[in-house]
Amino acid sequence: MAATTVLEKATNIPSEHSLKHIYTTRQCSESFSTDSGEMQEFVVDFLGKEVGSDLKALKNVGELLEKLSEENNALEEQVLTVSSSVPPKVSAALSAAEEARCSLQDLLQREQLISNTLHQHLQEAQPWMDNLSQTLNQVDTIERHMKYLRCLQHVEELSDTIQQCLMTSSIWEAIRAVDSMAALDAGLDHSGCSHLQDFLRETLHFWHKIIKYRLSSDFEEVLTQLHWPIISPPTQSLTPTATCQETNTQLDLLVAQLLALQTSDDLISQRPVSSAGPSSQVPPLRLPIQIMLVPLSRRFRYHFFGNRQTNSLSKPEWYLTQVLMWMGNNATFMEEKIQPILDRAGAAISARVELCRGLLSLVQEKVASDASKLLYDDALFCHLVEEVLQFEKELRSNHSYPAALPGLLHLLLEDAVLQKWLTVEKKVAVEKMDAMLSAEGAWSSQYKDISDVDELKAPDCAETFMTLLQVITERYRALPCPSAQLKFLALQKELVDDFRIRLTQVMKEESRCPLSARYCAILNAVNYISTILTDWGDNVFFLQLQQAAVSLGDETLQGLGVMEVGRLASLEGSLFEGLLALLDRLKGDMMGRLLDWTMREITGKAKPYCHDRWLSVPSQYDQTIMSLSSSACPMMQCVSDRLLNLHQVLSFSLFQLAWQGLAERLDNFLYQEVILSNHFSDGGAAQLQFDMTRNLFPLFGHYCKRPENFFKQVKEAYIILCLNVGSAILLRNLLKESEEESRNYGGMGDPLPESALNELGVYCLAPCDVLILLNLRASLPVH
Repeated sequence: MAATTVLEKATNIPSEHSLKHIYTTRQCSESFSTDSGEMQEFVVDFLGKEVGSDLKALKNVGELLEKLSEENNALEEQVLTVSSSVPPKVSAALSAAEEARCSLQDLLQREQLISNTLHQHLQEAQPWMDNLSQTLNQVDTIERHMKYLRCLQHVEELSDTIQQCLMTSSIWEAIRAVDSMAALDAGLDHSGCSHLQDFLRETLHFWHKIIKYRLSSDFEEVLTQLHWPIISPPTQSLTPTATCQETNTQLDLLVAQLLALQTSDDLISQRPVSSAGPSSQVPPLRLPIQIMLVPLSRRFRYHFFGNRQTNSLSKPEWYLTQVLMWMGNNATFMEEKIQPILDRAGAAISARVELCRGLLSLVQEKVASDASKLLYDDALFCHLVEEVLQFEKELRSNHSYPAALPGLLHLLLEDAVLQKWLTVEKKVAVEKMDAMLSAEGAWSSQYKDISDVDELKAPDCAETFMTLLQVITERYRALPCPSAQLKFLALQKELVDDFRIRLTQVMKEESRCPLSARYCAILNAVNYISTILTDWGDNVFFLQLQQAAVSLGDETLQGLGVMEVGRLASLEGSLFEGLLALLDRLKGDMMGRLLDWTMREITGKAKPYCHDRWLSVPSQYDQTIMSLSSSACPMMQCVSDRLLNLHQVLSFSLFQLAWQGLAERLDNFLYQEVILSNHFSDGGAAQLQFDMTRNLFPLFGHYCKRPENFFKQVKEAYIILCLNVGSAILLRNLLKESEEESRNYGGMGDPLPESALNELGVYCLAPCDVLILLNLRASLPVH
């Protein structure tokens, strides 16, 4: 309170508490003045709170009165201070506002005066402005006319210069003048002077044609002297000799001059971007190459367009091979004669590639024309596609044609052509599937006599089918469009599913005898296709297609969830996962049928062994030499024969699954039907152990190092049955005590029984199973 009072006094501003106090005091004063009764009550209450009922405290009334007087004086001082300070501030604010209003009004009056003066000045100056604008327009018109005339004069001067240069055979000066004229034409593109530009273009075309004709004539004459074009393979090097030095010099000059005409030639020809590829920005051929291609183009059109016998729709290889021969025959000439001239002229191009581009334009026109005519002839269409693919392969490999430049494959991506290609591929593949499945040796392996090669034991039909798919892959692998490649991939997946369905149908016919050679061949076929598709899933080409499918949202991914698409995007899955799942399901079903059939045969042979008199078997100490139980011989013979048969007819991976599955089922059968269904004397237990360890297990020992590990129940059972009597009694007592403790303490038994069993080599059987086995021993006393 003291700090607040000091702050209020220092700032001369009463606090909120003080103002409330002042307000309350004034209210009380007014109320007391109007109602003396209320004032008396207030005073009595106030004294009651301050003094209380203690009469001795009345001596403090003087101090209370003095305190109240001081507070009253302080409040009056604050009220006077506030009332004296507020009016001057308000007055100062009002005075400043009045001055601002007067200043604003003065400014508005001055602005109005200036505006009126300016408006009057503009009205007086308007005639002068109109006259000046008219004069400026006239000057601008005259200036444009002068530029127009100067441009015409410049064109005439260039034209005269070109004429004089041609008369004096100054070809280089004429070319430079033509280039200046072409540059002027380019500058007029956005001028709007269409008539002037037409006149300039006609003049440029006139002189360009004359210069080009003169240079072309000389160039063709020089090429003729150099025996161009080379139709047959050259027999000697084209290295310049002393006798043809003048010809080579003239060739160098003419090629350089023709290259200098390139800009005006492109301008006059108005060539669009090459149509060789849908997305490639390919510049036009250089003028020397165009002239060099004229005789080759003439020959090509003569032989392969028109009514000549060489123009045959059934023989596309004729013109494709001819073009490849021209490329190869003239490659040396282009590299030794033309390329050095291009390098000296600063043209960053390959003469050999330019020649290939020019010849390709002829082939592209021919292929596009033939393809449209063969859409309704499957055989000829297939032949054309094969030849185009072969041409493309040789073009890229043998002639080093850059991958960035289009060849012929884009022509096969036209909607009608591509759809026809897909339709024909499917039709041919289905026909071949029918043929390969109905062939005489469809279910035999062509490598059956070569064990090192025939590990998968794939039947001929499956191997032929996967070869068919591989050939399809090789055909569409080089296509420049991922979306088109994905369409072929979808076709391949459709064919695989179709082949799987056909295999399923044949399998159902053979399922009456799963041990037949054809049934096992079908199982090998399913495994072979699954193995190949798994390898394809890790192939770089198919991984790239997988990424393309994810990025393009291809229809092959429709129906897949977000998780599946995410796995494909992260390369955790493959595009063949759906097919692999179906094939694995079919393989599992067939393997189950095979093992069930085998077990039925084995169990039939094992019935005498199951009902053998195990209690009456004499002790091994009473036998001189132990031998296989006679009742087990049919079962052992059957197991041996079936393992040998499966090993011969199944692939390695399938046989691994087969013998392991057979071992698991046989282990369970022997445990349930032989061991748990009989009681054993010591001799019977020893005989069982001998039958298993010396006869059954070795049958599987040919295929693994420790076959007993696949017969865990049988192995652990004969361990228990062959314990000596004392150890067996102790073990039984221990297990019973542990069982009672577990029952009494709610399953919180001591792990000691498990430790004791582990020491004996028993890990699979539970203590309760061991107790059952111990109770099957006839030599143990009844507990």
